[in-house]
Amino acid sequence: MAAWARAVRGLLLDVSGVLYDSGGDGGVPIAGSVEAVRRIKASGLKLRFCTNETQATREKFVKKLQGMGFDISVDEVTAPAPAACRILKERSLRPHLLVHNDLVPEFAEIDKANPNCVVIGDAAENFTYANLNEAFRVLIGMEKPVLISLGRGRYYKETDGLKLDVGAYMKALEYACDVQAEVVGKPAKMFFESALAEMGVPPQQAIMIGDDIVNDVGGAQRCGMRALQVRTGKYRSVEALRPALRGGNRGKRGSNCR
Repeated sequence: MAAWARAVRGLLLDVSGVLYDSGGDGGVPIAGSVEAVRRIKASGLKLRFCTNETQATREKFVKKLQGMGFDISVDEVTAPAPAACRILKERSLRPHLLVHNDLVPEFAEIDKANPNCVVIGDAAENFTYANLNEAFRVLIGMEKPVLISLGRGRYYKETDGLKLDVGAYMKALEYACDVQAEVVGKPAKMFFESALAEMGVPPQQAIMIGDDIVNDVGGAQRCGMRALQVRTGKYRSVEALRPALRGGNRGKRGSNCR
């Protein structure tokens, strides 16, 4: 065993595409994933479930995973919505929400009157022209537009195929309003730093495991971690040829787990 592997104290584990494929009646566990989580916990390694899930509250998300047989609790999950709420409170921001209906309860304690920013997540069917245009009008009417995105993923996999993710719609608003979005989900450095702090493990002693070469692998590497890309979920062999980092340390690439 390599010296770096012996020094590992914690794992950051992506969920959708790594533990299960979403869609259908809520999702289907990937073969061996329930047992893998059980073995990780039995090993004594610290574990953090890191997700860009923005179609449900953490409570509902965890309940779904528990129903699939996973040993997981809410306090083991790092997700974008709670991080966004902290930012909104700290900066006295009042959001116009363009998010999935099931995520709205996460923002129950946030003042949303007279919005002075826009928060965008994976709104799924709520990504209509009318809703996107309403978010555009809120932003374009501000002297200094503030756009907060709960991720910047390009696409994700459900049981019926690949689906456009929040990043595509975030880019549309960025372009239309000439604004740079503040990303609070993966691959933002703040997201990974928060997960590491919650585990009490330094980046040099942690590994990120995910199916996204940019958001999971690249984001973790920029934070000083090692990362592994699994060949499930959104993984496609063509992506393995791309550098995980753009404009950074091009000598480090995500490993591919067989």
